[in-house]
Amino acid sequence: MQPVKKDRKKSAVGIVPAAGLGIRMGAGRPKQFLEVKGVPVLALTLRSLQECDAVDRIIVTAPKEALAHCREEIVGKFGLDKVAAVVPGGRRRQDSVRRGLDAAGKGFDLAVIHDGVRPLAGCGLVEAVLHAAEEYGAAVAGLQATETVKEADESGCVLKTLDRSRIWLIQTPQAFSFEIIRQAHDRAEREGWPEATDDAALVEQLGVPVKIVPGLRQNIKVTIPADLEVVRLFLEKKE
Repeated sequence: MQPVKKDRKKSAVGIVPAAGLGIRMGAGRPKQFLEVKGVPVLALTLRSLQECDAVDRIIVTAPKEALAHCREEIVGKFGLDKVAAVVPGGRRRQDSVRRGLDAAGKGFDLAVIHDGVRPLAGCGLVEAVLHAAEEYGAAVAGLQATETVKEADESGCVLKTLDRSRIWLIQTPQAFSFEIIRQAHDRAEREGWPEATDDAALVEQLGVPVKIVPGLRQNIKVTIPADLEVVRLFLEKKE
């Protein structure tokens, strides 16, 4: 894989899909709006991008019925002035990302996409992924598997043991040349590609190599109530 030559500082837009309903959380409201130490999960997530000099603007996608809440109680209340727009999300995560890219318009060299419920990524990881995307065109954060990994059939019986040295558990942030990620989403929409669980999967279908950047163990995706306690403990330790 040959790196792309670097020139000037490239402009970057952050796309934060936060339109999910968080049904598995069972909290009666979307998990991105739940609070840890008095701060919504989404606000903590956005701070990782807000504090990065490499990120110029941020676009957030949110549930249609929560747009005003997101603008007033998260973006406004916590002074997240890099957020240029809060727009309605789509039915699927990839639809929400596509709407975020649409709202960003043109004029950006790079896009960094980060789940709205990953509040512990930190600016350093965002910048590392952006730097790799500037060199290679596409990059993701990930953790190399440390446990034995087995492939199973539908009944739960082992088919084979995989080589864990080649297995990575992928996180966000994920960063791309804006032109590449725009093309990937456009083709997925136009040609009806199967739903992808992350944006890198769409870029891979273009035949573009994706560079993996070492992620962080604490960069969890808040999914169940216990995850909120992990976030709280980490923030207290950091303080």
